[in-house]
Amino acid sequence: MNDSIWGYQSTAGYIAGTDLTGWNVEATDGSIGKIDKHSDEVNSSYVVVDTGVWIFGKHVLLPAGTVKTVDLVEHRIYVDLTKEQIKDSPEFDKDKHLGDAGYHEQVGGYYQSHRRI
Repeated sequence: MNDSIWGYQSTAGYIAGTDLTGWNVEATDGSIGKIDKHSDEVNSSYVVVDTGVWIFGKHVLLPAGTVKTVDLVEHRIYVDLTKEQIKDSPEFDKDKHLGDAGYHEQVGGYYQSHRRI
């Protein structure tokens, strides 16, 4: 298991370089939206999920370490979080999510504390 919340777990089935844009995202209790953007940069991997009408068009930043399974056939990823945990996450900031260590620490800390994997 990868201890970093910002890296894909070795058991998730993610293959570096796979374009996840547009893939469906499933929480432990149902669908939460589609991937709008992703990165597989070492120690800074994440997906940005467009939740659509589920939380009124909110986008959420999910560190790659929250991804439990990547289904390469169905183009779907599964995260080990509930909808409520995702809804209560720190607000996505499109200006800070790239290169702002403090923002990454805040988001990473939130998800690390909810991690069950």
